[in-house]
Amino acid sequence: MSIEMTKAEVPGVPLLEVRDLHVEFHTRDGAAKAVNGVSYTVDAGETLAVLGESGSGKSVTAQTIMGILDMPPGRITGGEILFRGEDMLKMSEEERQRIRGDKIAMIFQDALSALNPVLSVGYQLGEMFRVHRGMSRKDAKAKAVELMDRVRIPAAKERVNDYPHQFSGGMRQRIMIAMALALEPDVIIADEPTTALDVTVQAQVMDLLAELQRDFEMGLILITHDLGVVADVADKIAVMYAGRIVENAPVHELYKRPAHPYTKGLLESIPRLDHKGKELYAIQGLPPSLTAIPQGCAFNPRCPMAQDVCFTDTPPLAEVLEQDGGPIGGRASACHFWKETIHG
Repeated sequence: MSIEMTKAEVPGVPLLEVRDLHVEFHTRDGAAKAVNGVSYTVDAGETLAVLGESGSGKSVTAQTIMGILDMPPGRITGGEILFRGEDMLKMSEEERQRIRGDKIAMIFQDALSALNPVLSVGYQLGEMFRVHRGMSRKDAKAKAVELMDRVRIPAAKERVNDYPHQFSGGMRQRIMIAMALALEPDVIIADEPTTALDVTVQAQVMDLLAELQRDFEMGLILITHDLGVVADVADKIAVMYAGRIVENAPVHELYKRPAHPYTKGLLESIPRLDHKGKELYAIQGLPPSLTAIPQGCAFNPRCPMAQDVCFTDTPPLAEVLEQDGGPIGGRASACHFWKETIHG
């Protein structure tokens, strides 16, 4: 099967599928299991939000998909990453380079660090077309202006020769989005794209991403720790904790009825207008060290529902059912007591 096939030529095959991915880092304290059996899929036109605290494995999974994980110290110890049915982990570096940027692109969380400070934004945007499309500098620069216009950077023609430090944080993030969109990829991975932006600019960036995703029919993986950011843009959510996915759900189902105590805690910690004057809920304790993940359920030291079985048996990511035993589409929870969590 060729990676050049269109989506219509591979019916029934997800655009991007991660299967049982394991990644660890060798440290002085032992092997840190950063990703511990992660699986998810993304289809064309679909937005998957990947949520979790810092250190849960969200960004490491994304870096592994992109093929930019530092190895060593990182090491992929198992799993598959399938793009249109082909395992990218079995491809040569040359083959992966043809996919990276052209078929799968990434928006990094710190635009100022990701952009080269000594090159104009027009040169950096144009490089995508010079390298991947063989365009002349003049044509590539014209394409850069088009992209800057597309992501609504004012006076793009006049600003194409400006440097990253001459743009605001929100404008730099738009440039990063433009760079990711340059070659019209099939999948975009947005890693904390609204970090360090104020609330108004966050909303603008998220609206822009959602609009472009619809226009280009891309698959979008949105990595964040902020449940409030994804409510209006995601189709489904994967919640990660200590390197594992602990809950999968369509976005509205998850907000309405979380099926894992960790997800429930995250939702209860969001400030709400109808809770004015009340103390804000906080999940007790800290995430575990990835070199010493607790036996059983990794969340057991912080879980208000933990019982003896939670300290001995690791719960599988199992299908969540209605009270009458009927399935709930797309729902799964890695909790021994998901029935009590979702059905109360």
